[in-house]
Amino acid sequence: MTQVKHPERLRAFIGALAELLDSNVREGDILHRGGKLLSQLVSHDDWLPDEYAQPSPERYQQFLLHADSRQRFSVVSFVWGPGQTTPVHDHRVWGLIGMLRGAEDAQGFVRGADGELQPDGPAVRLTPGQVEAVSPRVGDIHQVSNAFTDQVSISIHVYGANIGAVKRAVYQPDGSEKLFISGYSNSVLPNIWDLSKENQTL
Repeated sequence: MTQVKHPERLRAFIGALAELLDSNVREGDILHRGGKLLSQLVSHDDWLPDEYAQPSPERYQQFLLHADSRQRFSVVSFVWGPGQTTPVHDHRVWGLIGMLRGAEDAQGFVRGADGELQPDGPAVRLTPGQVEAVSPRVGDIHQVSNAFTDQVSISIHVYGANIGAVKRAVYQPDGSEKLFISGYSNSVLPNIWDLSKENQTL
């Protein structure tokens, strides 16, 4: 297993995002400034523990990395096996998606006059270091796919809630909704707070 050398990167991101939310800024500022923070995090690929980077042959994995104690935000690693894709779905809270490894394609959708879903422009490809925002205010319905059929991709998602507990929806082409709660793929959080293992000078 690869040694994780820099867990402080995730700690710093969590602290900075919490400070941003403490300042009671508007959602637009959260997406803009939070997006910069996430971009800094995913510009380094030396902090995600291997246990939270493992694909499954059955479906993409959603590993919870951190949940704010007041459930104001959560940080999740999405691990995409080759060719894996989501159904068309929404989030119902603001979100930021930062690409850590590989690449993913996100196709946005909007409702047409007849209520059916229509593509909202071309798909957006995220590559390492890039960040995209979602929100009911800026566009919240999309379908995400691993851009590769022969390798794993990993993205880091940050949501304005404990996303694994949020009731949201997947969509059929006619626009009809089916509610779901995603939960998480892991039952244990990474311990990024044991500073004793990082300071061995005593």
